[in-house]
Amino acid sequence: MSETKPCPKYKRIVLKLSGEALREPGSRDNISPQIVQGIAAQIGEIHALGVEVAIVVGGGNIWRGQAASQRGMDRATADYMGMLATVMNGLALQSELEVLGVPTRVQTAIEMKNVAESFIRRRAMRHLELGRVVIFVAGTGNPFFSTDTTAALRASEMGAEVILKATKVDGIYDSDPKKNPDAKRYTTLTFGEALTKRLQVMDATAFSLCMDNKVPIIVFDMMERENIRDAVLGKAVGTIVTGD
Repeated sequence: MSETKPCPKYKRIVLKLSGEALREPGSRDNISPQIVQGIAAQIGEIHALGVEVAIVVGGGNIWRGQAASQRGMDRATADYMGMLATVMNGLALQSELEVLGVPTRVQTAIEMKNVAESFIRRRAMRHLELGRVVIFVAGTGNPFFSTDTTAALRASEMGAEVILKATKVDGIYDSDPKKNPDAKRYTTLTFGEALTKRLQVMDATAFSLCMDNKVPIIVFDMMERENIRDAVLGKAVGTIVTGD
């Protein structure tokens, strides 16, 4: 007798991956093939459940525009370089997904015809409807905007039901858990509570977009193997921020 396929809580999601998450701790390699393979496998699992998956990937493992600007580089130039770093990460993730047989498209906010599709909202939505994973790279195409803001913007444009923010921490705390062993982790928060308590969920622009468009955010530890799947299935994972 065949096993019943789990029923996902969310039909369409945006998965936000930091660039740093693709690097092996202590390694000189900016992109770890093993880590990318592991992430691709998790994405493949939720794709097999029928979930429409869009991904926004950062580039901090290769280049951080803000850090470079603090060392004297022109901020706009540094940010454009950071956008190019996200393209490299997106292509690496696409490669591993397609090895697993998951159809994938990379859409870039900066035109580069020989590398990826240019971002077109309706085309991206059609890819999702056809069961293709869409990876959004090059941020919003504009300097001074983070990939958190890109995730919030694309989630709003795509009509995603939730943003899954995969981090190296298992949720949102009232203080830095690395510095305070007594830090309290929240399981649920409202947007209002997060603002009042000044909790660092996303940068201000991204957070405002999610709040205005009523897109919930789930913050969780991506190093736990089942977390992406469990979050999609509606299980208690990390911290969820909602408008309720």
